Amino acid sequence: MLQGTSDISTIKHEVLYEVAKHAFRGDLDQTEDQIPFDLIPGPQANFRCCVYKEREIIRQRIRLAKGNSPSVNKDNKNIVQVIPSACEGCPITRFVVTDNCQKCMGKKCQNACNFQAISMLRDRAYIDPAKCKECGKCSQACPYNAIADLMRPCKRSCPVDAISMDENSLVVINEERCINCGSCIKDCPFGAISDRSFIVDVINLIQSGAPVYAMVAPAIEGQFGPQVTIGTLAQALKELGFTGMYEVSIGADLVAASEAEEWTEAYKEGKKMTTSCCPAFVNMIKKHFPSLLDNMSTTVSPMAATAKLVKAMHPGAITVFIGPCIAKKNEILDNITQGTADYVLTFDELRAMFQAKDINPATFGEHMQQGSIYAKNFAVAGGVTAAVVQAMEEKGIDTEKINVMGCNGAAECKKALMMLKVNKLPADFIEGMSCVGGCVNGPGSILTGRVAQQNRAKQLASADQREIYENIKNYEQYPVEMHRK
Repeated sequence: MLQGTSDISTIKHEVLYEVAKHAFRGDLDQTEDQIPFDLIPGPQANFRCCVYKEREIIRQRIRLAKGNSPSVNKDNKNIVQVIPSACEGCPITRFVVTDNCQKCMGKKCQNACNFQAISMLRDRAYIDPAKCKECGKCSQACPYNAIADLMRPCKRSCPVDAISMDENSLVVINEERCINCGSCIKDCPFGAISDRSFIVDVINLIQSGAPVYAMVAPAIEGQFGPQVTIGTLAQALKELGFTGMYEVSIGADLVAASEAEEWTEAYKEGKKMTTSCCPAFVNMIKKHFPSLLDNMSTTVSPMAATAKLVKAMHPGAITVFIGPCIAKKNEILDNITQGTADYVLTFDELRAMFQAKDINPATFGEHMQQGSIYAKNFAVAGGVTAAVVQAMEEKGIDTEKINVMGCNGAAECKKALMMLKVNKLPADFIEGMSCVGGCVNGPGSILTGRVAQQNRAKQLASADQREIYENIKNYEQYPVEMHRK
């Protein structure tokens, strides 16, 4: 049952937990109409105007958890979805004059406006929304900071201008522009934007007895607490019903070796190149900078490389990537015919599955490591560069003069790609990370910030410092195509 103190993450998790619990029991279709009443018994509302709206939000979240669009009458296939009942229709008039306005004689705001949108009323300045072009010059010019910028948080956070509003002031996501980075999900203060889930599909496959293998992203270390290591997670996942578990850092080692070859060749030719590990960054290139596709690495992502390896080792295996990334869900839909993971779960979805089966990963104990320390650090900003450079050095290549621009966040990615497009990029290569700080701060994470960093650092301190090529030798017997067709 949800309480008045419940926040967005709690509401999302409780819905995922209820869906997972009933999916494991096999009675989800029979009980899903009852879940909103179990979570919101009423009669008092907890976090919205009334229990009826709260229950409708839960209903629409259940549809997302089942992999559907929130609205019954819409069939939007985008991974990132708007929950209409949760959207509050935030103010659209972006720049508003506040009570701080002194109606000063300098009239700097009025003089800064090139569109005659500002006039002086009896008590304060006034901005005509019909004339305002939202350039922001008035706000910058005001000496009293009296002009507030009220851009909607979701729209402000979107790095590719994929968000607009309909005639009812509800959010609309342009699927053709959206890169599925999840920034709007993290920044919406009402939890009105979320992602479609494959949790029910994965549970049904596990229940069927199919050979389902979990592939955990390097960012998972520290997510379930300082005591939950890769080894304990492997045992917990088997208890959950997975046939086995592999670290995606294995695929990251393969990717580092492949990109090292690409970078070396490109550097000799004087060609600038970008990484291809972050799916949101790849989406940004595909949708907004298509002329740069030739500059993007053709190496598959660590997820795809690991999936190919697992399927080569276990013919007939079904692979499920588990990570902090929402754009990975879009990646499998785009590249499923070229060989990649079959399904994607976030860390929060995995936590709901553990809770549904009453499994505590901390109660297991076993040491395990499959990828190199360089591969594990693919999860942090700059980690891909460090791994690729290490792979080049292990092949005897001089990397001293190589210049890599590390883009920490989607805004920096966009800026670097714009510079590359007009031949103004000073660096030789671009490492693109859509999430600030790297995958460890992805929208599907359980923990972020200092606590997550401390947990992760504690676990990596005991990790084997093996080199990339030494680690790859363990898997050389399995042929894996590392390049996109």
